[in-house]
Amino acid sequence: MEIPKIDLVANVSEGTSSEVLNQYIGHFEETQKQNGNIVLAAHNRGYDVNYFQRLKELEIGDIVFYTYLGNKRKYVVNEKNIIKDTDVNILENTKDNRITLITCVENMPELRRCIKAIEVN
Repeated sequence: MEIPKIDLVANVSEGTSSEVLNQYIGHFEETQKQNGNIVLAAHNRGYDVNYFQRLKELEIGDIVFYTYLGNKRKYVVNEKNIIKDTDVNILENTKDNRITLITCVENMPELRRCIKAIEVN
């Protein structure tokens, strides 16, 4: 995964366990890996690896690159939200190809920062 605006280049691994998130960006196993809604999570502070530390700097129109099995795709940020940690709707599949990025909101453990980006050619 690459997000040029925030100088992010990181590998994605399957799962969102502590072991995975302490080394990688984690992929929610119940979501898509290539088409539809790909949902990823990472720490943003307080850990040895905080890949989403600067996620809050992203704005509508920023570019996200995601590579799976050698296929690099380009996405454009089209939505920024703060959601409850119990909001599982973000995991639902979509007809369009998109990537959803999730991280905690500082000092608000029940909330999550949610960035959505849609695939473009």
